[in-house]
Amino acid sequence: MKKVIILAFACCLMTVGCVEKKENGAKAPTRVKTLVVSPAFVDNAQTYVGIVEENEGTAVSFTSMGVVKRMLVTEGQAVSRGQLIAEMDDTQARNLLTGAEAQMNQANDALKRYSMLHDNGSLPEVQWVEIQSKVAQAQSQLEVAKKNLADCRLTAPVNGIIGHQQVKSGETALPSQAVVTILDISSVKVKVSVPEAEVEAISATTPTTISVEAVGKQVNGGRIEKGVVADALTHTYDIRIRVPNGDRKLLPGMVASVRFIAKGSQGISEKSLPVTAVQRSADGSLFVWTIDKDNTAHRTKVTIGGTKGNHVTVTEGLDMGQRVVTEGYQKLSEGTKVVF
Repeated sequence: MKKVIILAFACCLMTVGCVEKKENGAKAPTRVKTLVVSPAFVDNAQTYVGIVEENEGTAVSFTSMGVVKRMLVTEGQAVSRGQLIAEMDDTQARNLLTGAEAQMNQANDALKRYSMLHDNGSLPEVQWVEIQSKVAQAQSQLEVAKKNLADCRLTAPVNGIIGHQQVKSGETALPSQAVVTILDISSVKVKVSVPEAEVEAISATTPTTISVEAVGKQVNGGRIEKGVVADALTHTYDIRIRVPNGDRKLLPGMVASVRFIAKGSQGISEKSLPVTAVQRSADGSLFVWTIDKDNTAHRTKVTIGGTKGNHVTVTEGLDMGQRVVTEGYQKLSEGTKVVF
């Protein structure tokens, strides 16, 4: 009996020790996601989706028909004015030049021989004029043959980058058929389609901000060109905004976000939070969970204004720089320790 009592007492001591150890252990902080309240700029700007276009495109073509022997450029390659782009098979042009040179030599030889007779007065004037005409014709044919041979080499007329290449080596190029297009992107234009009800508010000097996510670039737009013919189906007008592009990062076809700032609009700073961060208590008041410097969570009553997308404007209750819980608030209570 004595042994049973001692055993029971020992078990009680072990149980109490375990409970005390559990109670004295520190509770792990709750992990949450937060954001710091910062000012958001709001104005009367209208935002549209635009497409980047080249400042100017030049179609380059051969002046005669022939088989393309070599293509010396590729799409996207930068070229300079006068740079060789492609060569056409020049066998026929060289043969024509050889024939023209032979006729020129023959005409010059005849002119030399008959000139002595003409100087002596023993050559009729009509025959002398005929010889001179043959020399002029031979000279003209020689110049044409030289031009035809030179036209077998296609050079860049302007600086730019190669856009679409329409003819490849081994294919037959036709007169005036574009072989390549050279794009001038030293500056670009951003084209936006604006509804007819809104186009009147846009002038040639309306301030714009253009963002191109593909290259992570945001710039201020320049002068605006307004189209005067509406799309028959959508009733929109094309607006083109000039944009500097000295680093050549903006390329034709890139998607841009364009903000037109209406005349007389005024920007204001406001506090904006995700809608899901604002909670409603049992008495109907609204609150958010804020984090103090010691990383503890506290309920903070707020007053909200309007909503914009999935964000809401907070008019009262928060100060700039306060940290607000945006995810994980379901596990919080007053004074909960958190990590973020």
